Amino acid sequence: MKELKKIKFTHTASQKHWVGDGFHVYGLLRPLEEMNKFISPFVMLDYASPKEFSTTNQRRGVGEHPHRGMETVTFAYQGEVEHRDSSGGGGVIKPGDIQWMTAGKGVVHDEFHSVAFSKKGGIFEMVQLWINLPKKNKMAEPKYQEIKNKNIPTIALGSGTKLRVIAGDFNGYKGPSNSFTTINLYDIISKINNNISINFKNDTNTVILIMAGELKIENKIFKDKSILIFEREGTEINFKVSEKFKGLILNGEPIDEPIVSHGPFVMNTKEEIDEAFSDYQNGKMGRL
Repeated sequence: MKELKKIKFTHTASQKHWVGDGFHVYGLLRPLEEMNKFISPFVMLDYASPKEFSTTNQRRGVGEHPHRGMETVTFAYQGEVEHRDSSGGGGVIKPGDIQWMTAGKGVVHDEFHSVAFSKKGGIFEMVQLWINLPKKNKMAEPKYQEIKNKNIPTIALGSGTKLRVIAGDFNGYKGPSNSFTTINLYDIISKINNNISINFKNDTNTVILIMAGELKIENKIFKDKSILIFEREGTEINFKVSEKFKGLILNGEPIDEPIVSHGPFVMNTKEEIDEAFSDYQNGKMGRL
């Protein structure tokens, strides 16, 4: 018998902050001690809601910086992002594309609006998600995946609603990304009001980001720029979306290990964080 997952935490963003000079974001998910149990393996999520940028010949974004012990996933909805890293990975993602960088033992990268987008300007909308790595994989070799929109399975949920399988699987459709953790990543875009039901494994963590429109669940209505975090127990989530809805669903098997996150590093102990800073300063993570 299916059991509904129940909401554990909710948060609606009220203030944005700049990451570099190219990403004006709402910080919606953070590795807070009381929430880690219910968001693992996910660590952080920033939502750069739609913002218009003027034309420029300057590079807007975030300059050279390191990571270790985690993966960064960047979802492009509007605009373009250019990436390069010290392991040789790099490329430009356009609307619908995904950048997936496994930092592993350490990598240095930068992220900027693409040259073409900067020159023409326009609306920019992105999500960046950090995914933890299990202790046994924290020092894995860095890896870069560029996932094109055309390679992401899209499933119709009725006449006006579409779900994309970015990672994991949904009703037999498998996402094109590879991860060290067992996760499902879906985004949903709906032109109409629609009732949606999604099944997950029991004892997994589930998070829903609402980017546009409204979502009704447990007789409550949640608006855009909100995040819903669910209890681990249960295997089904039922909700209703409004017209012009856009949302991102995260689901994964938790990593039940200690987590210490500081700046760009996600490790298991403070000593490992100190070692990461030392290795970066000594050039062991490479340079661009």
